Amino acid sequence: MFIDTHCHLTDNYITGDLQDVINRAKDNGVNTLICPTADPQDIQNAIHISELFDNIFVTVGIHPEHAGTDAAQYLTDDILSHSKVIGVGEIGLDYHENAESRDLQIKLFQQQLELAKKHNLPVAIHTRDAEADTAAILTDAYRGVMHCFTSSWNLAKTMLDRGFYFSASGILTFKNAEEIRETFKKIPSDRLVIETDAPYCAPVPYRGKTCEPAMVIETAKVLAQIKNLQLDEMAVILSENTKRLYPKCRVK
Repeated sequence: MFIDTHCHLTDNYITGDLQDVINRAKDNGVNTLICPTADPQDIQNAIHISELFDNIFVTVGIHPEHAGTDAAQYLTDDILSHSKVIGVGEIGLDYHENAESRDLQIKLFQQQLELAKKHNLPVAIHTRDAEADTAAILTDAYRGVMHCFTSSWNLAKTMLDRGFYFSASGILTFKNAEEIRETFKKIPSDRLVIETDAPYCAPVPYRGKTCEPAMVIETAKVLAQIKNLQLDEMAVILSENTKRLYPKCRVK
């Protein structure tokens, strides 16, 4: 059994029935899905979806592209204490295309970290071209996962020391991702989880197509190879890690 720890189920790539997406995932042995939010307008919809399906959980957060938003307006006590809300994410910093909003990004990031800490929730971190600020802000006062991790081994070492997990996406399967595979080879197996980041980053052999949770199995296969493990051994490790990362994720 596999868990897709980060798939955007509120995005418009789901043009058909969400049940079909869930069924295709289950057919591939992916029985549990964790749906993050990036746009604050998606939070209520994500929670609604989780209430309709026993195997869907939610992390609620506001992506740095929405810098300037008041997170407290959306991440209320009622939302963060909801039984299906298991974490805060995706949150973080992205200077790749939005470096000019650095100060506003940091303010939004820190606000959401404090809300997560208040409710004892783990965080799912997005970081792109912002390693120094990410490392400076994410002290050991917080716990969580480095989502879709493609950053340096130096950042990985820092966040390992602070107790964070690392999520492998379909990027791990790309031909030109040798450096990323080397990084994941060094990360201890008990700190690994997997995701699709659907609808993005479809793994080989689906690269270029719209990604969906069923495809996370391809990332698991590559990760098992890297770790010199059988796929069923990898599945057990990843499931146990996810349950430690997200204690409110009650996988059946």
